[in-house]
Amino acid sequence: MTEVDANPVRTRGGGRAGRAATRAASAAKQGPAFIRREIAPYELLNADGLDLVEAKADQMLAEVGIEIRDDEEALSLFRAAGVAVDGITLRFQPGQVRELCSTAPREFTQHARNASRSVQVGGNNVVLSPTYGSPFVRDLEGGRRYGTIADFQNFVKLAYSTPWLHHSGGTVCEPTDVPVNKRHLDMVYAHLRYSDKGFMGSVTAPERAADSVAMARLAFGDEFTDANCVIMGNVNVNSPLVWDATMTGALKTYARANQCVVVTPFILGGAMGPVTTAGAVAQAHAETLVGVALTQLVRPGAPAIYGNFLSSMALRSGSPTFGTPEPALGSLIVGQLARRVGLPLRCSGAFTSSKVPDGQAMQESAVSMLSALLCGANFILHSAGWLEGGLAMGYEKFMMDLDLCGAAHTYLKGVSLDLDQFAIDGFAEVGPGKHFFGSQHTLRHYETAFYEPALSDNNSFEQWRDAGETTAEQRAAVMVRETLTHYEAPPIDDAVDQALIEFVARRKQEMNDQWY
Repeated sequence: MTEVDANPVRTRGGGRAGRAATRAASAAKQGPAFIRREIAPYELLNADGLDLVEAKADQMLAEVGIEIRDDEEALSLFRAAGVAVDGITLRFQPGQVRELCSTAPREFTQHARNASRSVQVGGNNVVLSPTYGSPFVRDLEGGRRYGTIADFQNFVKLAYSTPWLHHSGGTVCEPTDVPVNKRHLDMVYAHLRYSDKGFMGSVTAPERAADSVAMARLAFGDEFTDANCVIMGNVNVNSPLVWDATMTGALKTYARANQCVVVTPFILGGAMGPVTTAGAVAQAHAETLVGVALTQLVRPGAPAIYGNFLSSMALRSGSPTFGTPEPALGSLIVGQLARRVGLPLRCSGAFTSSKVPDGQAMQESAVSMLSALLCGANFILHSAGWLEGGLAMGYEKFMMDLDLCGAAHTYLKGVSLDLDQFAIDGFAEVGPGKHFFGSQHTLRHYETAFYEPALSDNNSFEQWRDAGETTAEQRAAVMVRETLTHYEAPPIDDAVDQALIEFVARRKQEMNDQWY
């Protein structure tokens, strides 16, 4: 395995960011395995509105249909289930696809290598996971460049070291210095070796999905893997209304092994779907349910997640836009639909079109992340690191997003109404017209009363000036360096590690390098 550069960024600053990184590395072993939501999701539509959206999705599947290309097995499974199949086009009767999804569990556990980090997916539970799929990485010192396996390992270590992410993610960046047909082996190994949180495997070819599941079996054991979810695969619909054999092949591989498939349309309004929110939501609902139905035809009861990826476009230029209000509203409706059909929901988090972690990046990310929290998402992919419409994974952006993820933990807990929270004894002690700063009530709560972002500077202007006038991005760069410096790998059984290393070496030897 490639050695990791423990110092990927160098910049002026330190002090507070460094101490925060050290605290975060320690807190990683104490952070919650996942968030238990105590506030209700936002209900945008009433029952009549949801009925109408479902009816239009049914109409789309009945009249237009959806294609499954180059996968005769998938077509045969649907045909045997009573679906009308004409060539490669499937047409469903109203309610038929929803019924085919009914065997998928409402809630399930993805077991982590460290049992205390296993996540509960569905219900009132929320799992935060890093950004996925970026070919480029960016940091303050080196700028934008192609991702490498060292970058991949760095981001796995950063995700492991924070208490605010519950999951290691999947393709956190593309390791472009490894052949295309072999990099999945190094990625899965990195998740298993440098973290003990849950993770995602490869979906870019059925055989790569099979390798991912095989490596999970080496880590968890055949019997345990057969009975439990230990790995996820994120598959995308080729929107609009097409499933291709690469994705259905990966989907079937995970489902057949009783592993979770995250079924996600990829809809950019005006390109892969209509510009109107209602039409895009109906399309997403139809496409997602067909994918979930296929998982259940392959193996009834296999875990599946109802995925969502809605975005808008700058219609004058054709460029995708992120963090805009229309997809945020669409996510609220998608959340209601997922709960209606009884499936865990995946939404996407800290989206932005910005090329750097600036004001645009954080404004758009906050809008997008808040919609994911409010819509009732159970698994939030792209929670940290997203830049440039997903083309780049940012080191500093990753750390800045973690502050937002940390705030989400407090936000989703809601407000406690315990008697002590009303501070009646504090009012009695302080009386009218005096401050609470030194009261016994404040002293009892001062360490936990408020969430403290690691990167925010709340000092006076003079203190900030004298400390070097650092920006949030500069402080984040220091925190990246300090976190990686203090990183300690979780333990792994020597025999398991050796078996994984041998599997990777054997599979690489069996294949010629492919670079495209």
